[in-house]
Amino acid sequence: MMRRIFAIAGAELRIALRNRWILIATSLMVLFSLALTFSGSAPTGALGVDLLTVSVASMTTLSVYLVPLLALLMSFDAIAGEVERGALALVLTYPVSRGELLVGKLVSHLVVLSLAVFLGFGIAGLAAWLAGGASGESLAALLRLCWSAVVLGASFLAIGYALSSVARSSSAAAGLAIGVWILFVVLYDLGLLGALVYDGGGFFTRKLFPLLLAANPADAFRIFNLSGAGKVALASGLAGATTGLPTWAVLISMFGWPLAVLALARLALKRVEP
Repeated sequence: MMRRIFAIAGAELRIALRNRWILIATSLMVLFSLALTFSGSAPTGALGVDLLTVSVASMTTLSVYLVPLLALLMSFDAIAGEVERGALALVLTYPVSRGELLVGKLVSHLVVLSLAVFLGFGIAGLAAWLAGGASGESLAALLRLCWSAVVLGASFLAIGYALSSVARSSSAAAGLAIGVWILFVVLYDLGLLGALVYDGGGFFTRKLFPLLLAANPADAFRIFNLSGAGKVALASGLAGATTGLPTWAVLISMFGWPLAVLALARLALKRVEP
């Protein structure tokens, strides 16, 4: 089974190289990370933190928007596109299951996303270190940001596979992917903000709001990296903002989303006629 999965992953990686996905994704991460690092260097003196700490806070916000978008762009036509090109029927003539096909695609896309995240954030972190110093805490926060961004990307890769399995064409899958990105990254938080204003500090604010934040993988990622009592939380302005939210709820959301949605994608793919 593992040989079949790695064979599919290798083929997908070659396609990603041919389509310049590694170059595009890494370049975007490097450019945006460097821009945020040096444009957001002003608060370091006022807050008494090093530049890398402020950079990690800025890159966390960047990740919430950019990583899900990159993941969806890589995965939205993973199934629908192959059905249109007739490639899925050819692949399924080999002794490979549909579940193995999905896992192989996930492995290859995670490799691409991991390279983009670790290289992009690593280069920006190195630049921040050289320009404004770094501490052990900020280096640990950078590493935490990198691996958790990959986990966030895995959630949206799985969502992309599920959408691609239910869509009838690549164009329909693209539209669904953009709609999902807007829903999870933009509209979800706007809806919670409106509910907070309407509630006025009542039951929703005290009990439901933290759990609803954790239910969204993008918000769970943001909370995991920016809340708490560390210097990164101080730089982000979110220190203690979610004190009522248990850490286990955030971790369950972060790791549960990719597993649950990948299972749904497998069920959806089972009904796809190549």
